[in-house]
Amino acid sequence: MTVRRVVPNLHSENPERHGEFYGLLGLEEVMNHGWIMTPASPSNPTAQVSVMTGDKTAPAHPDISVEVDDVDAVYGAVRESGAEIVPPLRDEEWGVRRFFVRDPDGRVVNVLSHR
Repeated sequence: MTVRRVVPNLHSENPERHGEFYGLLGLEEVMNHGWIMTPASPSNPTAQVSVMTGDKTAPAHPDISVEVDDVDAVYGAVRESGAEIVPPLRDEEWGVRRFFVRDPDGRVVNVLSHR
């Protein structure tokens, strides 16, 4: 398995207002769905942060996102481990396949691959 990027997911009632701030740090908006906005480094696109009100299609707010090359394989390993999955593996309308899992301290990890 290859990890492609790890992105912290910050909670905000107004993700839009963070674009200008993160612009001061050299990041540019690369994704904006209204409920989630992601600025990234133009010179290192995997250096990102996401700011979100909450997850549009999931019952929990993810604390961190981990993009992997084979989400199905990771899902199988996580299921076998007995870790709590919230929600199960599924395809999202914006082009990712993902699931959420709780880490040992209860933080929610969004594990995904782009389709």
